[in-house]
Amino acid sequence: MEENKQVSTPTEAELERERALADPDHPIHHERVTKAIPEGYTSRQLYNDVIQIAWPSCVELLLTQLASMVDLMMVGQLGAWALTSVGLSTQPKFLVMTMFMALNVGATAMVARFKGAGDQENANVILRQALVLSLILSTIAAVVGYIFAPQLIQFMGSTEEATLIGGTQYLRIQMIGIPAVALTSVVTATMRGIGNSRIAMIYNIIANVVNVIFNYLLIGGNLGFPRLEVVGASLATILGQFVAFGIAVYMILRPKSYLRIKRGDSFKFDLPMIKRIVNVGIPAMIEQLLMRAGMIIFSKTVAGLGTVAFATHQVCMNIQALSFMNGQAFATSATSLMGQSLGKKRPDLAQAYCHRARRLGMMVSLFLGVVFFFFGGPIVALYNDDPMIVAEGAKMLMIVAITQPLQSSQFILAGALRGAGDTRATAYITFLTVLVVRPLLAIFLINSMNMGLLGAWVAIAVDQLIRSTLVLFRFNSGKWKKIIV
Repeated sequence: MEENKQVSTPTEAELERERALADPDHPIHHERVTKAIPEGYTSRQLYNDVIQIAWPSCVELLLTQLASMVDLMMVGQLGAWALTSVGLSTQPKFLVMTMFMALNVGATAMVARFKGAGDQENANVILRQALVLSLILSTIAAVVGYIFAPQLIQFMGSTEEATLIGGTQYLRIQMIGIPAVALTSVVTATMRGIGNSRIAMIYNIIANVVNVIFNYLLIGGNLGFPRLEVVGASLATILGQFVAFGIAVYMILRPKSYLRIKRGDSFKFDLPMIKRIVNVGIPAMIEQLLMRAGMIIFSKTVAGLGTVAFATHQVCMNIQALSFMNGQAFATSATSLMGQSLGKKRPDLAQAYCHRARRLGMMVSLFLGVVFFFFGGPIVALYNDDPMIVAEGAKMLMIVAITQPLQSSQFILAGALRGAGDTRATAYITFLTVLVVRPLLAIFLINSMNMGLLGAWVAIAVDQLIRSTLVLFRFNSGKWKKIIV
């Protein structure tokens, strides 16, 4: 006689889980798909693809920041006034660069999509349109920045004549090089879109070598060159930028290059293509403007603490920027591979790449955190040996150390969202964190709680925590899969 078989009835919780797994927009489904290995790929292959794009980008960004650090170290030997002069010009310069930086986000996303779809012709159309737009916007921005340089430095919180004069001189020279920087950045962005980060590494390494050499010659007046101090530092920077521009142009003129300019190519406005770039780029521009506005308010608040405190802040910001290289390098991989995967109609592949990029970035961030936490003082002393600057700077770098994993995750996932064209979400997040949370919290902690410079850096840490959490939630929602660019 056949035994009676009992069939268990699924519980409501089990049914709900099955529905969640079947729903592509549910976080549980996202987690399972993310950890799965996409069909036709191995985990090792996915890691290799991420690293192949990330390592040249990491070298490029690292050497660029190291050159910036050497630049500031040399300037720092002139005194706190010189560090403050350069520091006050930083945010206005980035504000001027906002337009073409945002344009590049759209160019990278579009080129990556066309690369994934096997459409080389349209990828090159994007290159040409981005170059034309960038030239126009950067020229306008450079002229405005040059004319209003004194007002910008004064607005940033300059309280001494020496810092106003030095900052104005530095910023005006930087404005002369803005068009070259803009056009070079278009080449860099579009090359990253096709997954080629080695070319940018090559010309940026050469540019940084030129920068450091002329820093030595012009800041202190060595080997018979005139002693130009802050002016010399700025001149050295734009000389390196022009060298990078020349090499970048040569790279896109080569016949064998995937992205190239040929004789007879049209540079007339292609309105449909421009619209597609702008649809991605405008939210990114808003994001950058919000970020710069927030950073300017934040910097002005810190500048009110005095020259020595702001010099310390500038040194720590410069060192922190070195740690950005980790997140930015893997974000480059995430942006490129996200766009290419979506061009192939493979969101599962995009998720798998991003998961591995984030894991690699997290490993590096933990190492950097240990270095900053235990060796902050000696690192700060490389810039200026003032005991107050070294002691305070070491404390700030401990905060930088703690925020490293958050910073890395935020950079990489935000890069992935931009690669998918989901730039509106990152703009909203930037508005909340950089324009609202960071400056308001800094003002409260500095002015009401009398925490001084420490209050400013606590505000940075809170900003990183909130921004990292919101970006993670947005990525896990899976809404980026439905965006059409």
